[in-house]
Amino acid sequence: MFRQRTAAKGGKAREGMTDRAVANIVKARAQTAGLDPALFSGHSLRSGFLTSEAGAGASTFKMMEVSRHKQIQTLAGYVRQADQFKQHAGAAFM
Repeated sequence: MFRQRTAAKGGKAREGMTDRAVANIVKARAQTAGLDPALFSGHSLRSGFLTSEAGAGASTFKMMEVSRHKQIQTLAGYVRQADQFKQHAGAAFM
């Protein structure tokens, strides 16, 4: 089952996907692409999105708004690799 009913702010019902459903979809798509599904999870989407946005220069606060992170330190764990080679001493030959 891909959908579950959850309560939204104000007590109104909304449809949402379970974390397990998202993980299953990601793993299935990875396998279809010829990749090892064991290396992917629903969390891969969140991490990849935040890393891509950081690399593109997105606002930290807008990223936190979308990802619902409350601490900058937590967000930093996702985007650390986006800046890995920026201003690197060997950037000219990398």
